[in-house]
Amino acid sequence: MNRVIAFCFLLLASVLGYLHIDSRPAWSPFIVDYQVDVITGSDLSQESTDSNKSGKALKNSVPVKAVQPSLRMDWLPDTGAPSVHAASLIALKDGAVRAFWFAGSREGAPDVVINTAVFDPQAARWSAPTMVINRVGAEKGLSRYIAKLGNPVPARMADGRMQLFFVTVSIGGWAGSSISSMISDDEGLTWGRPQRLIASPLINLSTLVKSPAIAFADGRMGLPAYHEWIGRFGEFLRIEASQVIDKRRMSSGRSAIQPAVFIDNIQDASAFFRQTRPSSQPKQIPVSETKDAGQSWVVAKDLEIPNPNAALAALTLSNGTRLMVLNDITVGRHRLVMVMGNMNSTEWKVVQVIEDDELLAGDQRREFSYPYLISVSGEDAHLTYTWDRKKIRHIYFPANWFKHAASNLTEKEAQ
Repeated sequence: MNRVIAFCFLLLASVLGYLHIDSRPAWSPFIVDYQVDVITGSDLSQESTDSNKSGKALKNSVPVKAVQPSLRMDWLPDTGAPSVHAASLIALKDGAVRAFWFAGSREGAPDVVINTAVFDPQAARWSAPTMVINRVGAEKGLSRYIAKLGNPVPARMADGRMQLFFVTVSIGGWAGSSISSMISDDEGLTWGRPQRLIASPLINLSTLVKSPAIAFADGRMGLPAYHEWIGRFGEFLRIEASQVIDKRRMSSGRSAIQPAVFIDNIQDASAFFRQTRPSSQPKQIPVSETKDAGQSWVVAKDLEIPNPNAALAALTLSNGTRLMVLNDITVGRHRLVMVMGNMNSTEWKVVQVIEDDELLAGDQRREFSYPYLISVSGEDAHLTYTWDRKKIRHIYFPANWFKHAASNLTEKEAQ
């Protein structure tokens, strides 16, 4: 009986929330900070055959060999915690990079804290880690019980300040979570009091964040989020400061979470999801599209790349080249690759196998997961990902590396 009452209450809240949100005016256009008419580098725009689009063909394609300048690899600073996860990155105004991640005895434990450190590109080293917030600090700042923390995601506000979104849970598991945020006036050295985002007018539960925010021309922010209670689907939050002023469904059902968004132009965008489908359904990447700057989303054909119920990272370089880092297998997270494409094609090419334990016995395979990508110059890329839940790996891809990778792909296609 209690479950029936709870379901009815949730249904009423959803209806009221939809009516409330649907009355909002049309959204402002996206900001596009890369070329959308001219794509340089390898010619990936030609339509491939069905076999070339398959996940098997992607996985077995010959990756570009490591070239000079070589990739720069290191680790985020060790805090002594047995378990670390969900690292994210943001470019600082001086060209450095700040990372955030959570660490503790295990994911979801009461002792989990959100840490940060800064990468100095000139010295090629990380600063000592500092704690941004822990469960007790979140509890005091939000004036509510907090059981656990997770998934920090930084963003740059229109006025230049830094905003950090993170997940808080007061009851139950991740399905009972909500998003909170803090704002920094000094590039992440200090933070204001956390505030809880109100994503639903009645039941403000089961809203999580994982992927970078999108900028609107009016200065507001679009935050890709997702829901895990009853259904598993993507949501797009329109945010002003620490207030959700609009919310739109990106997918439906129980099959797609953690959307990562590619912007095509000021109105069009595509969202690629982590699939959470039943075993009988395809283990591929779900896709949704918008033609009105995120105000409405329509489910599109799957991207035919394997996905083992694992998060992916997405980034567009200044010349329009698109990058994704993902686990291109249907089961497990023991293989991680970078693929390259562009907005004119559904074809993606593996340009770097980052980690691969596929030849090891099952009990020896490690987990490589939760990738996160940013660019500082628009031509380079910084990548972080969880390495067996024990460390966070950081890899820097310089601009010349991508130029060589694109050239290599062009040569291979011409052969």
